[in-house]
Amino acid sequence: MGHPAELTPTAGQESDIGQAETLLADHEPEAVIADKGYDSAAFVAVIQSRGAAAVIPPKSNRIEQREYDRHTYKERNWVERFWSKAKQFRRVATRYEKKGANFLAFVHVAAIMVMLQ
Repeated sequence: MGHPAELTPTAGQESDIGQAETLLADHEPEAVIADKGYDSAAFVAVIQSRGAAAVIPPKSNRIEQREYDRHTYKERNWVERFWSKAKQFRRVATRYEKKGANFLAFVHVAAIMVMLQ
């Protein structure tokens, strides 16, 4: 539990939600746990159309507040803990690599090292 299923590099100024549907394409999750940055009616509809539960807290400025499973949302800390461990590797934390492919390779190595611990 807490291991990455897929990693995709993006530009620093690009929002995470732009890659969300692509990342889910080859997976059949029971639930999708994400932070408020993924709160979009369109993305929640995609998750629900795939038969999964959207465990995404609504943004505070949302007109219609949506319910979510607060107990399940607490499991999102696994993602935060993974990245905390992966960023212990300097090349991941400081992004020395200029090319995205090289950086992704080092992120994969860091992920393997985290999973072996």
